[in-house]
Order: sequence, then C-alpha cells, then structure tokens
Amino acid sequence: MAEAAAGFLEQLKSCIVWSWTYLWTVWFFVVLFLVYILRVPLKINDNLSTVSMFLNTLTPKFYVALGTSSLIAGLILIFEWWYFRKYGTSFIEQVSVSHLRPLLGGVDNNSSNNSNSSNGDSDSNRQSVSECKVWRNPLNLFRGAEYNRYTWVTGREPLTYYDMNLSAQDHQTFFTCDSDHLRPADAIMQKAWRERNPQARISAAHEALEINEIRSRVEVPLIASSTIWEIKLLPKCATAYILLAEEEATTIAEAEKLFKQALKAGDGCYRRSQQLQHHGSQYEAQHRRDTNVLVYIKRRLAMCARRLGRTREAVKMMRDLMKEFPLLSMFNIHENLLEALLELQAYADVQAVLAKYDDISLPKSATICYTAALLKARAVSDKFSPEAASRRGLSTAEMNAVEAIHRAVEFNPHVPKYLLEMKSLILPPEHILKRGDSEAIAYAFFHLAHWKRVEGALNLLHCTWEGTFRMIPYPLEKGHLFYPYPICTETADRELLPSFHEVSVYPKKELPFFILFTAGLCSFTAMLALLTHQFPELMGVFAKAFLSTLFAPLNFVMEKVESILPSSLWHQLTRI
Repeated sequence: MAEAAAGFLEQLKSCIVWSWTYLWTVWFFVVLFLVYILRVPLKINDNLSTVSMFLNTLTPKFYVALGTSSLIAGLILIFEWWYFRKYGTSFIEQVSVSHLRPLLGGVDNNSSNNSNSSNGDSDSNRQSVSECKVWRNPLNLFRGAEYNRYTWVTGREPLTYYDMNLSAQDHQTFFTCDSDHLRPADAIMQKAWRERNPQARISAAHEALEINEIRSRVEVPLIASSTIWEIKLLPKCATAYILLAEEEATTIAEAEKLFKQALKAGDGCYRRSQQLQHHGSQYEAQHRRDTNVLVYIKRRLAMCARRLGRTREAVKMMRDLMKEFPLLSMFNIHENLLEALLELQAYADVQAVLAKYDDISLPKSATICYTAALLKARAVSDKFSPEAASRRGLSTAEMNAVEAIHRAVEFNPHVPKYLLEMKSLILPPEHILKRGDSEAIAYAFFHLAHWKRVEGALNLLHCTWEGTFRMIPYPLEKGHLFYPYPICTETADRELLPSFHEVSVYPKKELPFFILFTAGLCSFTAMLALLTHQFPELMGVFAKAFLSTLFAPLNFVMEKVESILPSSLWHQLTRI
C-alpha cells in the first residue's frame, strides 16, 4: 500500500513539473487575449498607424544601418555558437571574467573578509585540477606487439601524438636520473627516450646494449703477486631491453623474453644501488630510478603472463610485487590484480582487494567502482526481473546492487554504453583521464568479458544505469556521492583518443535557446530590412496578408465569444 502511495505521489509530482514546464505558453496566450480585449482603450490601432507612418518616413540610410548592424550581430552570434560547441563556454563571458573583471577591480585578492571563501574556492580549484589530471593507464597495451599490429592491419594510428608524448615524459621521469651521463649506455638511453622516431629509439637501444658488450679489465690481481687479472662485464642496460620489449617485439612471447633479460640486468643494478643509496643525494636518485625500473619490469612480466594465459602465475607475481613495494602506488598494480582475479573468477579475493583500496581516503577509478558494482550485482542478477521488481519492490540485496551501479555511473557515466555495446570499442590509450571517455574505453576493453560471464549482470545494468541521472540533474554544479563532474574531460579526451573515434560527451552540451532565438531574430531582421528597402510596396502587401492570416483564428474565436456572451456584459468588460 505504501509503495502504491509513493508511486502515486511520484506521478503527481511529475505531472506538476510537466505543467510548470509549459505554463509559460498559457501565460503567453492569456496576454494575447487581454491585449485583444483592451485594444480599444489602449488605442492599439492608432499606435500601429503612427508606427507605420514613422517607418514610411525613414530614409534608406536607416535600412542600410539596420542591415549592417544585424549582419554584424549575426556574425558575432555565429562565432559564439561555434566557440560554445567546441569549448563549452561563451567567449564573451570568458573574456569578461578573465580579463575585464580584474582591470575593473572586480577581484580583490587582499580582502580579509573573503578569506574563507577564497580558501574554499582554492580547494575546489585544486580538486578540479586533480580530477582533470591525466594518469598512466595501468592496463596499457604493448606498443610493438599490439598497437603496431593494429596499425599494420587497419592502417589507422591507435595512439595520438599527445598520448605518446606523455609516455615519453613518463619514461624520462621513471627511467633516467642526473647521473646517467657518467655511464655511456644510460646516456644513450637518456637521449633515446626523447626521440620521436620509433626506429631511432630502437637503434639507440641496440647501441646501448652493444656498448655493454665491451669487456674491461679491472686492475686488481686475483692472487697476490700474480699476473692473473679479473675480467668483469659492464652491467647490462635494463632500460634498453625495456624499450626493445615495448616497441620492437612483435609478439607477447618476444616481449616477455626481452623483459626477462631486463629483469636480470635491472635486479643487479637495484641491489648495487640499494647498498649505496645513503652515500649521497646522487646515489639516492639512482636507487630511486633503479627501483622504478625494477617495478616496471616485474609488472610488465606479470602482464605478459596474463596475456599468454598463465593467469595464476600473473596473480602471484602481482601479489609479490605489491608486497615487496607497498608504497609505489603510482603504477596502480591493484587494478591489474583485480582484472586477473576476475578472470580466475576468484570473487572472494576480488572483494578482499576492494576492501583495501575502495576507501574514502583513496582516489577512485572506474575499475574500483564498477568492480564493486559487479560483485553486488552478481548476488542478485541471475534472478532479477524488472517486471517482478516493479510489482513487489526491490529487496535489500537488489537495492544495494542498484546503489552500487548508480555510484559507478556517477563516477564515470561513459562506461555503460561500452559495456552494453551501444558504442563501439577501440584500443585503449596509454594514458587515461579519470571519469572521462578514455578511462571508460580502457575499463570496458578488459572488463566487458567479466560482465558477460556473470549471468544477468548486463541486464541489471541496462535496467538501472539511467536512473543515476535523475539523482544528479545538474552534474556540473553538484554531485551526489562524488565531486561535481569536471568540465575539462571532453577537451582532454579529444587529445588522448584518435580522431576516428567519436568522443563520448557528458553532460550533453545543448545550445542555449537564447542564442538560437537571437541568431534567428538577427538574421530575420536583416533579411526583412533588405527586402523592405528593395521592395517596399510588395513587402507592405505581404505584411498585411501575414497579419490578417495570423489573427484570423483569434478573430474567429472572438466572434464566437461575442455571439455567445450578452452584449451588456461584453460592454462592461470593454469599459473596464
């Protein structure tokens, strides 16, 4: 009974909202009716004749000025429309706020009264900056074995220049340090990471490995007073193997073989620098670099095992890596672990990982939110029916699953269209924007199979995901469980994703009615002024015909009303 009452209240509320949406049209017709009733007291006919006489006395210069101003206004509005569609904001408003307001003294940075509000604004600005930060994709593919293969087959480039440039910056940050110039091979690799040409990078990596083949004699006798000398090899360059595994290897098996050689070289460098890290800042930076190299190699080896079907081995390698380096969260290895555990259908282990990383104090991701939703949907999706749920209402478990889906959709609203195959997938980029289309592609590319494996999960998602938007009608102004949706995702995603992909935009940017109305009015006024100047008599006849046609229904209604109402009552109304 309570559910029926709640449903009736919801319907009543929607009817009221609908009626208020179209109430302005009723008001408009009421105003027209009153104007027509009061046309005699207001002397509308006399005023119209006065206006027509005034227009007849205007010189051609007026029409030229009117047409020119209308043309300029129309061009400005067209530019505003184009700028709004491309950047999502008004050019005039942006210039006014950014440049004119400080010049006119609209911003007072020294005001002590507004210190609290300015602190709040700075916090929100920092939040928006962090929301629009570009992150390394933890599940990125191998450039030589996967991305290049796609290019060979289709002739399309799956990676943008901006994405590859970010990868080059990451490599320079993780794999280089200030002391690289002291070692010839590392100096070559430092230049190789800056190269734009892939073949030049590969050639530099081979050159770095050839340098390490040169053997050097260490002038320390093995036995006192002996002429036998110890011969040592220079340490192998682990970063050269990394580059070859990423870009030259054409299969995952070849990449794994090169990564194993990189692991042997990187582990030796890590152990040596670990012993010397406290001898100075230079050694500390070198140890930090060697740590990043070792973690990267082990993580990519685990991903190779996952690609080659050795999922349990990959899970073990990821767990050992997270246990050995618990503070290196920049690589987001737990997202690789979640995907591998879902492949094994080890849902209890997935829940244990989520319990550690799905915390309010830790940054969220689509993998975290949608995996949590998948686990809760798994408990009820096999028996879920929208018809039965509408009749009996949602159970507690079903409500928890729906809330988890709403939470995930609020974090990233682009994912459901890819999971439900309403939008075609492409290869994920090497970098993603959290809550953006790039993150949705990266998640759905690897997790679509896991959703299909859970019976009824996609059906539950299909029935409930759009309900999220009723909870957050103004996503850019306020959020429900997360911060308001950032406005910078579309611009960043267009730079990260290839041009042949249609970027998903949320919320849909609709052109304001005022801009459309003003643009149409400007264009119509300019055309009317030009035609009136060229053909004044013909336009006068056309105007009379148009007005008579426009008011014909109203005249017909008024005649019927006059025939029905008593003449005395009508006379009293007109006197009022």
